[in-house]
Amino acid sequence: MINVTKTYLGDVEKFKAYVDGIYARGWLTNHGPLVTELEARLQDYLGVKHVLLTNNGTLALQVAYRALGLTGSAVTTPFSFVATSSSLQWEGIRPIFADIDALTWNISPEHIESRIVSDTTAIVGTHVFGNPCAVERIEEIARKHQLKVVYDGAHAFGVRHAGQSIFHWGDLSTLSFHATKLFHTIEGGAIVTNDDELARSVYLLGNFGIADVDKIVGIGINAKMNEFSAAMGLCILDDIENIFTQREEIAERYRTRLGDYLDLQQAEADSQLNNAYFPIGLTGESQLLRVRAALNDNGINPRRYFYPSLDTLDYLQPQAAQSTSRNLASRVLCLPIYPGLAREDQDRVIDTLIMECSQGRISYNDPNLAQVI
Repeated sequence: MINVTKTYLGDVEKFKAYVDGIYARGWLTNHGPLVTELEARLQDYLGVKHVLLTNNGTLALQVAYRALGLTGSAVTTPFSFVATSSSLQWEGIRPIFADIDALTWNISPEHIESRIVSDTTAIVGTHVFGNPCAVERIEEIARKHQLKVVYDGAHAFGVRHAGQSIFHWGDLSTLSFHATKLFHTIEGGAIVTNDDELARSVYLLGNFGIADVDKIVGIGINAKMNEFSAAMGLCILDDIENIFTQREEIAERYRTRLGDYLDLQQAEADSQLNNAYFPIGLTGESQLLRVRAALNDNGINPRRYFYPSLDTLDYLQPQAAQSTSRNLASRVLCLPIYPGLAREDQDRVIDTLIMECSQGRISYNDPNLAQVI
């Protein structure tokens, strides 16, 4: 089966050497040397002041909301992984959904302002599939209404906008380092900020509120990353440029062969993306189900990211229907993309799509394929 992704594991001998060091030190968690090293290297690589590692991306969101003191409600996107909004609800913050832009698939600034109510304290955006939100416009709205801004950057590792890391925007940004991500620590995540006071607050909240051996300064939970996860992260970071290069080559081949007749996400202007995913938009759910079945029959396993639209979830009601998000969620599939995806396997994905979308009218080898479609 050609799956939508395949975990990149890096050099096993290098990982074993890190593990040998963990065994020799006997220091497995509680801000060990490998966690400290990985935080420093990520700060340098991403060009940000503070990277605070967590044990997963969902806890990163929850700690971020706590660190900013969010209450009441937050305006957020219905087209995202469920953790973006369920973590708000978990923390007692009511998600209010604003519809998305039909081209970039991110939360629409034009819709955000109309959804702000008297108890709204934040805007929570997702850089969907690594495509940056309209950060400048969101910043203007946040200043006007005195709101905090959190970005779910689970897909946005290494993404740049206007010449700098996308994590320079917002009060806090979060990342997921789950094994399915292009940069991973098996399980893990991070919170990014350039604010010293916020970084201190995040640290304490993720460390039970413990400031020193004999000093507890407030409430906290255990959000710490362990040394084995950090060891994997260090191995993957060593190979990150090769990972990006391979993903770009695969994505460009998809764009070249499929872009003329499939709905593709439009990149935000002045942005350098990471090809974390390759989503395609079909004409509707009926075509999506037919195409997915054909891909499955040919040994290919795409995924419906993100389905269903979060404004339809029972436990987040009442919500106004967000029509653009609902439409998009019903017709988006993500295609296989990962380092090591063989050219012939990618061709099988492409050829199956072309045959199904052209309804069998032409053969794979038709020299006029692009013109016919």
